Amino acid sequence: MSTRSFWGWGHAERFPDAAARAALGQQVGAVLGFEPQPPESPAEISAIALPPAAVVPWECADFVSTDAEARIQHTYGKAYRDQVRGFRGDFAAAPAAVATPRDEDDVQRVFEWAARAAQSIVPFGGGTSVVGGVEHPGALSLDLSALSGVREVDDVSGLARIGAGTFGPDLERGLEPHGLTLRHYPQSFEFSTLGGWLATRAGGHFATVYTHIDDLTASIRMLSPAGVFESRRLPGSGAGPSPDRLVLGSEGALGVITEAWMRVRPRPRWRASATAHFATFEQAVAAARAVARSGLFPSNCRLLDKREAALNGVADTPVLLLGFESADHPLDAWMARAVELVRDHGGDVRRPPTLRDDAEKGRDAAADQWRQAFLDGPYLQSTLISLGILADTFETAVTWSGFPALHEALVRDVRDAMKRVCGAGVLTCRFTHVYPDGPAPYYTFVAPARRGAELEQWAAIKAAASDALLAHGATITPHHAVGRTHAPWYEQQRPAPFGDVLAAVKRTLDPDGLLNPGVLGLG
Repeated sequence: MSTRSFWGWGHAERFPDAAARAALGQQVGAVLGFEPQPPESPAEISAIALPPAAVVPWECADFVSTDAEARIQHTYGKAYRDQVRGFRGDFAAAPAAVATPRDEDDVQRVFEWAARAAQSIVPFGGGTSVVGGVEHPGALSLDLSALSGVREVDDVSGLARIGAGTFGPDLERGLEPHGLTLRHYPQSFEFSTLGGWLATRAGGHFATVYTHIDDLTASIRMLSPAGVFESRRLPGSGAGPSPDRLVLGSEGALGVITEAWMRVRPRPRWRASATAHFATFEQAVAAARAVARSGLFPSNCRLLDKREAALNGVADTPVLLLGFESADHPLDAWMARAVELVRDHGGDVRRPPTLRDDAEKGRDAAADQWRQAFLDGPYLQSTLISLGILADTFETAVTWSGFPALHEALVRDVRDAMKRVCGAGVLTCRFTHVYPDGPAPYYTFVAPARRGAELEQWAAIKAAASDALLAHGATITPHHAVGRTHAPWYEQQRPAPFGDVLAAVKRTLDPDGLLNPGVLGLG
C-alpha cells in the first residue's frame, strides 16, 4: 500500500534510491550546465524530535490525535523551503495535535476547545500548500479529509454538493456514475481537496474561461466561530457583494469550509489537439495572445519557452500546445481557426491537428510528454533537493501590454539573483492560463545550492522575483494563494482600505483570532 512522504512530494516509494538519484543528477547537470552534489538521504522519521503535544480534552479525544507521525505529516505544505526543512528533519513547527472531525458538530467542539485554551487552529486539506499556508507552530491542525464525498447531484441544473475534504480523484470517481465531471485538475490534483481549492482560489485544467475554481463554484458552506456562513445556490446574483467571493481565497482565516455546491458538466466526448513550433518566443507569445482574444476559448493553450520545452523533452523550440474539448459537438472548425491564427504568427504546425471522439485518449505526443512532465515535476523537485540543487517556481498574471517589460525585468533580476547567491542558474517560462487581457506566466528557476544555506539562497531569489512582479503591475500570485510567504507583497498589492475591511471581517467571524493566524497578512 502506498504511503505519503513525510517530507517530500507524493508517494514515498517514488523517491529514487541513491544510485538512481546520482544517475539522474548527471543527466540534469548536463542539461543545466552545472554539476549536482553527491546524493544525500532524508532524515529518518523515527529520529525526529517534536515539541510537546497538546493536552486533549475528553470531548475531543475520539477524533484528535497527538501521534508523532500524524503531527509530522501535518507540519508543512510542499513548498521548496518546507521540503528542505523536512528533508533535514526539522519539524520544530509541528502542530500540537491533529483533529480529524467526522462532522460539523466535531468542528464546533474544536472551536469551543480552542476558545477556552487560546489554541490556534489551522484548517488542513491535502497539505500541498506552496506558500506556507498550513504552517503555524503549536497550532491544532484541523484535517478535514473525513468531511468528504459527492453528497448530492442536481442533474437538471448541472450542480453537485461535495464535501470539502474530498480529494481530486475521489471527487471525479463520485461524479463518474452520473456522466459528469468537475474538470478541475491542478498539478496537486491527486493530493489536494475541494476545500483547499476553494480556500486558495486554485487554478485548474482549463487554460481559458474556467481557469479558477471560482468559476465552478455555485455556493459554499463555511463554519466560523461566529456561526454558520452559507450562501444561496444561484446561477447568478446582483444582490450586493458576493458572499462566495469573500470565502474564496480566505485560506482558512475566516472559517472552515465544510462543503460546496459546484458547477459540473457532462464528460467530454470530443477532443482536438495540435502542437505549434516557433522560431522565437515573441512569435509564440503573439500567437497565444491571438488565440486568447479570438473567442474560441480552447481548454488548452499552454506556451513553453525554448528552455522549458527542452528541459521537459518536448522540443528544442518555443512550443504552443493547443486543445479543445466538448461533450456536445465535434471541434474541427474551432481547431481549424486556431491553427490559422497560429500560422498567421509564424507557428509551424508540424503534424495535422488530432481530432478524436474519445476525449480521454489519443493526445498528441508533445502534449502527452508535457502532461507527464507536469505531473512528475513535484517529484523531481524532491529528488533535486537531495542532490543539492535548488529548484522552485513562481507565477503571476499581467496584461498583454505589460508582459514584455515584466518578462525582461524578471529574466534580468532573477538571473542576477541566482548568479549572486548561487553562482549560476537557469530560468524558464511557460504560460499556464491565458485571458483575453493577459497571460499567466509561470517561471521555473534551477540553481546550485549550498547545503545548509538553501533557504537563504531561495529567499533572495524569491524576493528578487516578487519585487519585480509588484514593480511591473503584476499579481504576486495568480492561483497559488498568499499564505505567509506572499503576505508582504500581497499587502502592497491590495488597496489599503481593503486590508482594513478584511481585518474587520476577521474580527467579526473569528473574534479571538484562532483561525490560521498569519495568512493573508492577518494576525
